[in-house]
Amino acid sequence: MADVKINIGGREFEVACREGEEHFLHSAAGMLDNEAGALNEALGRMPETRMLLMAGLMLADKTASLEDQLKASGKDGAVDTGASKRAKKTEAQLSAAQAELAEIKAELAEVQAEANKTSEQRDAAIETIKDMVSRVEDAAETLKKAG
Repeated sequence: MADVKINIGGREFEVACREGEEHFLHSAAGMLDNEAGALNEALGRMPETRMLLMAGLMLADKTASLEDQLKASGKDGAVDTGASKRAKKTEAQLSAAQAELAEIKAELAEVQAEANKTSEQRDAAIETIKDMVSRVEDAAETLKKAG
């Protein structure tokens, strides 16, 4: 832990923070000091706890106002809603394409099965014809000998 000295409203405070986070603490303290300075100018010197409370409330009010502005502009602060809508639309299109692909694969499997069945029937018919031709040839040979 690091001990950092900060100044807010003309008063010095010693605050502990994690190593490497000192610059965040100085930045936050600077924001609070700006609000405390504005209070001191407007209202004069006041007790430390009241000054810190009022400065914190002023910062919270500014933060709430900025959050409202972000919401009103259609942004949630993390993801652009336009990009989010496009991503959702793309996901829906992808799902539809995947479903269509699955249907096409199923149809292809059916066509392939039918083709295999037709091929087997064709092969069986050819064998039957060959057998019939062989019988006709045998019968012709028998008739030739008999006649």
